[in-house]
Amino acid sequence: MSRTTVFLCLVCAWNGFSCISGEKKSNGDVSDYPFRNVSLPWDERVDDIVKRLTVEEMQEQMGRGGAGVLGGPAPAIPRLGIGPYEWDSECLRGDVQAPGSATAFPQALGLSAAFSTDLMFRVAEATGVEVRGKHNDFVKQGNYGWHTSASCFAPMINIMRDGRWGRNQELFGEDPLLAGAYAAAYVKGLQGNDTRYLRASSGCKVVIAYSGPDNIPVSRFGFNAIVSEEDLRMTLLPPFRTCVEAGTYNLMCSYNRVNGVPSCANKRLLTDIIRGEWGFKGYVISDQGAIENIINYHHYLNNSVDTVAACVNAGCNLELSSNLSKPVFFYLADAVKQGKVTEDTVRERVRPLFYTRMRLGEFDPPEMNAYSKLSNADVLTAEHKALAVEAAMKSFVLLKNNGILPLRGMPFDTIGVVGPFANTTQITGDYSPYAPDSVKTTVLQAVSGMARNVQFAQGCDQVNDGCPSFDTPSVMEALAHTDINFVALGLGVKGESESNDRPDTELTGMQRQLLQVAIDNTKTTPIVLLLFNAGPVNITFADRDPRVAAILELFYPAQAAGDALRHVLLNDVKGAVPAGRLPYTWPLLLSQLPPMVNYSMQGRTYRYFEGEPLYPFGYGLSYTTFEYSDLTAPVLVSAGQSLKASIQLTNTGTLDADEVVQVYIRWRDATLPAPKLQLAWFDRVFVAAGQRLIVSFNIEPRIMALWVNNGWFVKPGMMDFFCGGQQPFQTRNASSNVVSSSFKITGTKYLGRY
Repeated sequence: MSRTTVFLCLVCAWNGFSCISGEKKSNGDVSDYPFRNVSLPWDERVDDIVKRLTVEEMQEQMGRGGAGVLGGPAPAIPRLGIGPYEWDSECLRGDVQAPGSATAFPQALGLSAAFSTDLMFRVAEATGVEVRGKHNDFVKQGNYGWHTSASCFAPMINIMRDGRWGRNQELFGEDPLLAGAYAAAYVKGLQGNDTRYLRASSGCKVVIAYSGPDNIPVSRFGFNAIVSEEDLRMTLLPPFRTCVEAGTYNLMCSYNRVNGVPSCANKRLLTDIIRGEWGFKGYVISDQGAIENIINYHHYLNNSVDTVAACVNAGCNLELSSNLSKPVFFYLADAVKQGKVTEDTVRERVRPLFYTRMRLGEFDPPEMNAYSKLSNADVLTAEHKALAVEAAMKSFVLLKNNGILPLRGMPFDTIGVVGPFANTTQITGDYSPYAPDSVKTTVLQAVSGMARNVQFAQGCDQVNDGCPSFDTPSVMEALAHTDINFVALGLGVKGESESNDRPDTELTGMQRQLLQVAIDNTKTTPIVLLLFNAGPVNITFADRDPRVAAILELFYPAQAAGDALRHVLLNDVKGAVPAGRLPYTWPLLLSQLPPMVNYSMQGRTYRYFEGEPLYPFGYGLSYTTFEYSDLTAPVLVSAGQSLKASIQLTNTGTLDADEVVQVYIRWRDATLPAPKLQLAWFDRVFVAAGQRLIVSFNIEPRIMALWVNNGWFVKPGMMDFFCGGQQPFQTRNASSNVVSSSFKITGTKYLGRY
């Protein structure tokens, strides 16, 4: 018996059906089928599988996208020796909610605040190792349950357009260039660099115009987003295009309608643009229940046969039902019989499903695939734990500092620590891996070694319910006779999460009052405010009060929160000097936010924002200072060519530190819908104290282009550009300057439709 046949028999045995050598088809020996022939091209092998499937078998494969006991897996096909496959894994920043433990990296919005695609790549790489290692073991155990897959529903790359949306924590911020760069880094890191096999397959979500509302003021399940073509092309679609170009195997279609058509039945989005213009070859899966919602919430169609026909014809390959015994896609055979979708279309839709499984190595001998050697032994390794600490440190944004940080003169005699997020491990955010308690650290643990005496009071009676009330005497007692006080506040999953929008930007419950008590009763003792949130919160009063000496935005740092915080407070390891930058605009007033249901970008994000924010996009302080000088760039650029430039960067302070270099452009003569300002390039670089280095960068033609008359054009005219550690023209300055220049674009270049 050949090695391949032995392997196939083992696979069959794991999946619960027989495989007897020498008895073809009916008894399971399929080793000589072309789809098992590793010397054939991928397309020939996939074609061989697909041509052997009946319509009923394809219906079952396309209708079981995962989620719940009935939602998946896609069933085995014993006559072909094909085992089951579970499609549903969440891998946003670790192996999310899968059985067993995994390393919990910071939530996505915090990772984007690092402004480091290198960091995102390494976090995704570690995530891919753990996802694949656990998946390999699950298959050996015959476990095809929820979240056991090597195919991921991640990253989530919608634009953060409203700070009140409950799912902002899952995003990469408000800028399409930043979100796209992070998406590409994630896809490449997760999927690996093997030329033959995928470590795990990525899936960028959610297509499209899905950035709120979830439940306030209306339900996402029936919401219709009215989006202009300019906003669609210039803001919402670009990160997904970058994700496709990076090689993602999956995209997810959203719950909502876009200009009247449900996303999962929207041929213009799923076929004309994504496949036709971008060349996407992978599969589209519905968000959970989105296919059913076409009938039940949108009332766009009124029966399952018409709905499955509309979705499959539009370009949807796989249904993720809400755990239905008979999902909508199980009416596909009826739709074929009634002539509402052709059998050829069905075969075309099932192809990328088996292509993905083939590239994961399912139909090849395991010894050919290095990723098949991964296991649970590769989960929560020392290297991954250290990366979790590094990622958390790099995600922190220093919003205010009167010089108190980094802390000096340890140990203090007495430290006060108060707040609902001071001694809880519930600072992981939504969609978090199950990290064991033994690796989680808290704020209280972070500061406990910094003083001879630590006085603690959580203040809130119900920590996990948004602080509906608090105990004033305990707060005052904890903060009395101290050298420095820490107040840990935030939102948590009770305050913001999927299906949980915010009605405003206030801290939940009585947290504002708790902070005010702390301010009013500490007199000259400095306060360090620690914030655990994604969307912006109203802390204007604290920002303006001199008794609040420092404010650190920590997002949801997950398992390494305490360890990372201690390092940043003390600056006791390399990389601990804060360099994070806000990946969104933090408004000064709630009135600066347009209505959630208004999908015009006018007034949203730094690109179109009106007025003065509390903290601008790209803002963040450092413990040191930087100077930008000697900007070198051409003054003329031909349309369609890149601008190549360089600038000198000097660390003028006394501490080694990272700096986030930001380059922005401005169309001098263009009118709306041109953004007022556009991030054109960024990088996070390390600069030793006193060091001077040259940073080179390119501004690519795509960045200079505008969507005009149904296409992308680089038009002639003057363009200004700015280089520094922050946006130009902002009232609140970071720890560096901004250098500006301009260049003239000559000629016109049509870049196409994309």
